Formats: sequence, structure tokens, C-alpha cells
Amino acid sequence: MPPTPSGEPSTPGRPRPWVLRDYAVLADGERGAVVGPHGEIVWLCAPRWDSDPVFSSLVGGAGTFTVGPEDPWHVWGGSYEDGSLIHVGRWVTGDTVIECREALAAPAAADRVVLLRRIRAVRGTARVRVLLEGRDGFGSVPMTGARRHGDTWTARAGRHLLRLDGAPGARPGPGGALHARLTVPAGDSLDLVLTVSPAAVPAPPDAARLWESTERHWAAAVPDCAGLPAERDARHAYAVLHGLTSTAGGMVAAATTSLPERANTGRNYDYRFTWIRDQAYAGMAAAAHGTFPLLDTAVRFAAERVLADGSRLRPAYTVDGGRLTAERSLSLPGYPGGFDRTGNRAADQFQLDTFGEVLQLFAAAARHDRLDSTALRAAEATVEAVAHTWLRPDAGLWELENRWWTHSRLAVVTGLRALARHGPPTAARRCAGLADTVLAATRRRCMTPAGIWRRSEHDDGAEAGLLLPLARGCLPAGDPTLTRTRRYIERRLADDGYLYRFRHRDTPLGEAEGAFLLCGFMMALAAARDGEPVTAFRWFERTRAACGSPGLFTEEWDVRQRQARGNLPQAFVHALLLESAATLAR
Repeated sequence: MPPTPSGEPSTPGRPRPWVLRDYAVLADGERGAVVGPHGEIVWLCAPRWDSDPVFSSLVGGAGTFTVGPEDPWHVWGGSYEDGSLIHVGRWVTGDTVIECREALAAPAAADRVVLLRRIRAVRGTARVRVLLEGRDGFGSVPMTGARRHGDTWTARAGRHLLRLDGAPGARPGPGGALHARLTVPAGDSLDLVLTVSPAAVPAPPDAARLWESTERHWAAAVPDCAGLPAERDARHAYAVLHGLTSTAGGMVAAATTSLPERANTGRNYDYRFTWIRDQAYAGMAAAAHGTFPLLDTAVRFAAERVLADGSRLRPAYTVDGGRLTAERSLSLPGYPGGFDRTGNRAADQFQLDTFGEVLQLFAAAARHDRLDSTALRAAEATVEAVAHTWLRPDAGLWELENRWWTHSRLAVVTGLRALARHGPPTAARRCAGLADTVLAATRRRCMTPAGIWRRSEHDDGAEAGLLLPLARGCLPAGDPTLTRTRRYIERRLADDGYLYRFRHRDTPLGEAEGAFLLCGFMMALAAARDGEPVTAFRWFERTRAACGSPGLFTEEWDVRQRQARGNLPQAFVHALLLESAATLAR
């Protein structure tokens, strides 16, 4: 018996917000969709990452595409299919089990979003409600002109034409949204395909073919991580990094904007852009694992930016290498505890450590014989940029006020030493000499009498960011300042097995901000470098536990409340998880 879409409209209402650890994310490299636990897609920008959203209820706007059980008496669950961002939502009611398999179709088109949702009646007859309400301009432009053409509904939302296939019995409701109730007999399935594009799509989509191409795409993109600790999580991290990386080359820092790091403190930012540092982390993680597509893409993007901008290299770009838009606020309620903004002013900062991460990336490529002539020229240009800028105060890893940050100098020393070891012989002497010069000055200005690296020239506080250059070979083997600094950081910044970035004056840990998950994996790498594998594994396991059931990491973790904070999924956390797993496997 085939599935029977019904024309009776339902009134599910707009989605309510959930804690961040409950959301899943679909991504195809060009944009991402955030999915709530009851089947509500609450965020999707079209056609690209930094475009205005067509669904923006996550941040207090309007618009959603909800597919969920009609029976309100249900519990939810779900998971990703291994090695992919194909998500399967699952709901159990009193007498049924319903699943919704969902993905952004891949490979993706740059100007067209194709969202696949397959409803499966696992046990009993599935009765499902559907709501499609597309909006433009962060919810300000409603969906209008809904029309049925055979099995297809089309409507317009500002710049976007929305096409829904698979629910011919849907009906327009108040405000122009489409509503439907679908009945799927036990053991059967029903495909819904939503297309968002600037113009009409002439041919009806073939859902089976789209699913097959999407499955093949993920199978080819995500490598086997057998032999790594937390093998499934490592594969998932690789899938997240791949899903956030555009065919234009750039990898976004996260799929969302304005999700607060701390309630009502004003720390909520737009992360739908490419931070050079973050993408270097992803490339180096892939190199540590021994797989190269993410490495090659990161090298190409970084090389193009260095050759174009030289010593004026920006910390962040759009995924196609363009300049970021000016930061502005929106008149929306925002996710609870935050407010909405787009753009990011960090792109106008000078961050010296970015050059160090780029050098480390190029050295990782050289180690695997994947540094082509263009990247080699970019590496040489980066060395020259460091030579001319390393004495300048900079905003540093955490994008704060300009200072002589210790981490920034140690990051470039690490990159120079790595390139001296693995890069072309012609650059070895230049890199080694410059590294010695920078390290000597930094040691003189940024080390305490006790032999501990301080945050900056005039700040003796603990700084978790220092762990990464210390872990990656900034210092000669056996240098005691690694152990002293690592233990000092642990004493001052650790709480319940999680690590914070630094202390905010006299504010107790956990009150100013959450534990910084990137730093927990940094500590794992530093402990491994320091010859303490048990300590390294302890930090690795504790940090990777800081996520919800979808297995996605945000930037911060509220240790006391066990809640995720900030935008999601945070790319650099997934990158350091993968690098830590590959390092600990050795």
C-alpha cells in the first residue's frame, strides 16, 4: 500500500528554541541547515553560507521546514549515519516508530539548495505533520503565491523560489505557509524534496537518484579512521570539516551566527566566514591523519590569500576569498541570551599567529610532498611577511586588544622551524635563523623568572593557547619550560577535567565564560608531546564528551550546567579532535 499524503491542514505553530546540544546540522559545503529535535529546520542560508537565511527561527526570525510526528506524545532521538552528515531523526510514540532521514543533496550546486527528507514508518502507520514557511531578509519577507502543479508546490519568498515535491495534498494556511498531514503505512517511506533557487527548476527531482549521489559523495569524501582512538568520532569530525568546506576553497568557522557564548554578555558573533587559522588547523589535522583532500584545499586557499595580500593578510575572508561585510545588528529577538548580528570586525585586525599557522600548514604539506610551486611561492612570501611584522603588537589568537602576545610569537617560531625541517632546502637557513631571532626575543620578554611562558610581555597570567605551539615543536625536545608551563596552565585554568582560555581578572572560572573545548584538545596534544600519554588520553576523552547526542561541538562548554555555548558546529574543535586522535594513535 503506497503512502497517502492527506490534504487536511495541521497547525503546528512556529518552533520554540532548544538548548544547543539538541540540534543537528546538515551541510553540503555551500550552506548548512540546523535541525531541531522535533524535525524543525530552524536555520538555512541561501544560496551560500553568509547569505540571508530562508529559515531563521533559530535566532528569533521566521521561517521553518518542519517534518515531525503528529502525535505530541512522543520522545525524540536520532544520529548521523557513520562518516557523513546524513542525519536520521527518530520519534517514538505510543504505538509507532517514525524516522526522517535528511540531508542536503551532494555534490552541491552553488546557486541551488536541495534538501532531502525521507519519512520512514519503522513500526506502525506514521502520521506526520509538515509545515513549510520560507522567508527572506531574516524573516521579514513572507512566502507568497503558493501554487500546485501536479505533485509539486511552488511559492516565492523574496529572492527565492521554493519548490516542494512529495506533498501534493498540502494546503496554504494563514500567512501563506504550506501545511500538510502525511500518512505513511508501516514499512513504507515517503520522499520530500525541497529546492530553493533563484529561478524555476524545470524537471521534477528524482529523489532516489539524489539520495544515491549524496551517499556516494560522503562515502568518497570521508576516510576510514580505523586504528584511531574514538574512531567514529574522528570520522564524524572529518565529515563536519568536509561539510563546512566550500568548493570555492574556504571553510566556514561555523554554520551559524549570533549564538551566545554567555547569556546577555554581548559575546555573540557571526562565524559564517573562513578564518585562515581555523582552516589551517583542519588541514594540519588531515595531514596528521594521513589523508589529503582537506589539506590540499586548505593549502590552496591560504596560498591564494597570501599571494594576494602578503603582509596585509586578513584573519578572515568569505569562502571565496572576498572581504567580510561590516558588522551590523538586526532587529530580531535573537537566540535566548543573545542578539543578532552579521559580519565580523575581526577581519580588519592584525593577528600575527595567523602567519604562523599558515607556515605550519605549508610545512605539513611539504612533509607529504604536496607543496606545489604556487604554495611554495606563498610560503616564501609568508616568511617575508613574518620578518617584517613579528615585532608589531597584534590582536592575537583570541582577537583581543593589541599586545605583544606570547602565543603569536611562538606560533610563528613553530611554523618557521617546521618549514626549515620539511620545506625546500633553500628556505631552511632563512627560516631557522628567523625562528631563533623571534624565539630569543620572546624568551627575553615573555618568560617569568620561574621559567614559565606568560600570556604577554606584561601579563604573567596563564594562557591555554600557548599549549599548541609548545605541543607542535616550538621548543627543542626536553626544554623544561614546556612541562612547567603546561602544569601551570592546568593548575590555574582547569576545572573538572575541562580547560578555560585564561582568567578574566578576578572572576572565578565558569562565571565569565565556558570552558574552551579547543583548549582541552590542545592540552591533550601538549601532554602527549611532554611524554605523558595517560594524561593526554584523559584530556582527550573528557573534552570529546562535551557535546549532545548529535556529536557536534560548539566553542564553549558550560561545565556546571553541561550545556553547549556559542555557534555550531565549531570547526576548529572538530579539527583538534581529529588531530588529537591521530597523534594519540601514534
